[in-house]
Amino acid sequence: MPLPARRKRESAETGRDKRARSPAHLSFVRGHECSVSGCKGAPIEVAHVRVGTDGGTGLKPSDNWTISLCREHHQEQHAIGEPAFEVRHRINMKALAAEFAAASPAWKRHLKKMEAQR
Repeated sequence: MPLPARRKRESAETGRDKRARSPAHLSFVRGHECSVSGCKGAPIEVAHVRVGTDGGTGLKPSDNWTISLCREHHQEQHAIGEPAFEVRHRINMKALAAEFAAASPAWKRHLKKMEAQR
């Protein structure tokens, strides 16, 4: 017997996934160098910031909570955890993600589209 189709994770309140997705914003973030000062590593990956955002254990946060990291630093972020990563590299990931979102034309378009759907 085949498995049933996968369900999207839903919010208990509204029955809809509240986390926002924007592939164009992720492309914007990926177009920057590694966010760790002085690092020129590649390839660049999009790192979701989980601490203090709408994500959680096993749940990716909305795409506005992302920063650019090289593969090595992205793996390190997951290996040692965000708080230790921020201390080690003197970086505020949540504030940096907010800066990426504010500078992203794609994220601004996404917000306008979401507002129009309300």
